[in-house]
Amino acid sequence: MKNKVVAVTGASSGIGRAIALEFASKGSKLLIAARNEQKLEEVAELIKAKGAEVVTVRADVSVEADCKRFIEMGVSNYGHLDVLVNNAGISMRALFNDTDLKVIKEVMDVNFWGMVYCTKFALPHLLKTRGSVVGVSSIAGFIGLPARTAYSASKFAMHGFLESLRTENLANHLHVLIASPGFTSSSIRENARMADGSKQKKSPLEEGKIMRAEEVAELLYTAISKRKNRIILSRDGKLVVFLNKWMPNLIRRIVYNRLKQEPNSPLK
Repeated sequence: MKNKVVAVTGASSGIGRAIALEFASKGSKLLIAARNEQKLEEVAELIKAKGAEVVTVRADVSVEADCKRFIEMGVSNYGHLDVLVNNAGISMRALFNDTDLKVIKEVMDVNFWGMVYCTKFALPHLLKTRGSVVGVSSIAGFIGLPARTAYSASKFAMHGFLESLRTENLANHLHVLIASPGFTSSSIRENARMADGSKQKKSPLEEGKIMRAEEVAELLYTAISKRKNRIILSRDGKLVVFLNKWMPNLIRRIVYNRLKQEPNSPLK
């Protein structure tokens, strides 16, 4: 991946930040976007410290024009594009019956439409380089998680979109990867939307005991390098996906009971 141009959305924190730094350490050229400009610039300084080039773009992926500008600035600066990592995402934690529809729309706009917009504008450039489109998904894209209806819906939609994109571009040698981490230490749970659209602020998980973002980034870098189609990044995740094919009712009960035990769970 040395000298490859890699675009990463949601790069100011968590998995996106770790991915950007992982590619920078391997000599890639970075194009990074996020809504928080200050944190984005902090990541850019870390990338430069590794001796890598970087272009930063303050962008909200739910805004089509921002996604277009993001890709155009990268191609304008570097001349081409090799990898697009659709990482930007938000979650939610509330029962659908209690949730304001604006929350469902916001999650879909960021997680699904943000990926669609960025991929749309990046695709012509990626086809020229036989590059890679990556969707950072979740186990929630394989099994619907209670109290996270919008999040699971957005990830199921991501899977369908990327699977279709891969198939229709078989003759073009486009690489499409769906990467599904399990619970990973990041700010996504702190920023998860509640029923009224407010942020959860406090994670219900012990963040220090779950997968680190840096581990996800290392595995994802290898998967892109080897042009894999799909990776599930945790042992528990692999087990859940496997068993869900054969014992879906059992897995639903297990998932329900586990999430019900979380602090302040909306599942009563």
